[in-house]
Amino acid sequence: MGAMASSFDVVVIGGGPGGYVAALRAAQLGASTAIVEKDRMGGTCLVRGCIPTKALLQSTELYSLAKAGAAFGLVTGNVGFDWPTAQKRKTQVVDQLVKGVEGLLKAGGVTSLRGAARLAGKGLVAIDGESITAKDIVIATGSAISRIPLKGAELTIDSDRILELREVPARLAVIGGGVVGMEFAAMFAALGTKVTVLEMLPQVLPMVDADLVTAYAKHLAGLDGVIQTNAKVTEVVKSKGGLQVQFSAGGEGGAVDADQVLLAVGRSTYTEGLGAEEAGVKLERGRVVVDPHLRTTADHVWAIGDVIGGIMLAHVASYEGVCAVENIAGHGNRVPDYHAAPNCVYTDPEIAHVGLGEKEAKDKGLEVRVGRFPFAASGRALTLGQSEGFAKVIADAGSGKLLGAHIIGPRATDLIAEATLAIQNGLTLEQLDLTIHAHPTLPDADLPAQRGGELHSPLGAFGADLPAQRGGELLSPPGACGAVLPAQRGG
Repeated sequence: MGAMASSFDVVVIGGGPGGYVAALRAAQLGASTAIVEKDRMGGTCLVRGCIPTKALLQSTELYSLAKAGAAFGLVTGNVGFDWPTAQKRKTQVVDQLVKGVEGLLKAGGVTSLRGAARLAGKGLVAIDGESITAKDIVIATGSAISRIPLKGAELTIDSDRILELREVPARLAVIGGGVVGMEFAAMFAALGTKVTVLEMLPQVLPMVDADLVTAYAKHLAGLDGVIQTNAKVTEVVKSKGGLQVQFSAGGEGGAVDADQVLLAVGRSTYTEGLGAEEAGVKLERGRVVVDPHLRTTADHVWAIGDVIGGIMLAHVASYEGVCAVENIAGHGNRVPDYHAAPNCVYTDPEIAHVGLGEKEAKDKGLEVRVGRFPFAASGRALTLGQSEGFAKVIADAGSGKLLGAHIIGPRATDLIAEATLAIQNGLTLEQLDLTIHAHPTLPDADLPAQRGGELHSPLGAFGADLPAQRGGELLSPPGACGAVLPAQRGG
């Protein structure tokens, strides 16, 4: 390490969204801070997950829009898709963001160290044979791709390798209908690949409201995609035309022929080589055990993100990073609150939700109002030519407090932000209803669903997009400006 400082107030192990945000916050609070990363800064999300996947999904979305361009007056002839060029752009986006994170850390006064870190004793971190000391250590080592004991697993590709394919497969079988599996299914189905998703559970995207899943399944079917639920995959074998996935469902056997098979069965906490237990950090089924303040069982050692086995999302890891570091610095007594953690699926149309689902709320014994509003009645969605989907809002029947929001449609992953803020702050439908939204925009389409109830505003009244928040019958004709509000009113 030469003349580099070897003693720090805070050392963060892992440079993903949780780790680098924690390091930046620690430095902002005046702590001398180092971050250790053995791969590229940015972690799985930036290098092999969220960002490269979304870059490719943006390319396929533009391709789909271009193919439908004639209705907008575009004269393009036969629209084609150049996969290598899309791959090149993906790499450029990743490289730019990696450099951006490195620049932020440098500008923030954080020391970045390259290497594999190991807990080597109280306040001691070993990095490839050399050591540094820290008053507090934050473990942010993330997760790794899960493996399952499947015959023929060596014939499959994982979510890392599929990002590096040199050509678009004609047939793709996806084992696992979670977020990763469904996003890749959406990506390749848009390019004309014959996609089959095999899911062991009764529903793909099990954490998503069933109404939204049904709507997306219908969309995928329109692209000649197939979803087979309750399917237990037994083996992957070579066949004359490529590969074959064999499975059983409902007591009967089945088989899917494919050129590529994506194995997407989730992620597992990653602590390999960390020396956690030797350092007094308790592990439970591979995850680092933490208390409500994100402390581990070892003094002055904290853990955040995927490695603690909670909500495995990049934005949750970043949030936990801030909470942990502020606890270290004594700036408050931070206990992470996850009741308003949004979840997004970047299919086309996009899916996003936050808070309670309808069934979940009722299972808790809550009396609720449910509002629903279709994007087909949103002026902005119609002008965009992306009117598929709807907004669904769950509210307490008595107080009107917003409990949950569920969206499938254009830019759902952006639209969920307002509902997240509302749920986090305990806002009611009335408070949302009285917030002025620009028109015509997609956000004003969420309002009707929040209100839930009858919308008596005249045809074309501004703000009709709010009905989805209100919930209930929509009396104005589809396409009326602001019609989205009634669904929010409910009743």
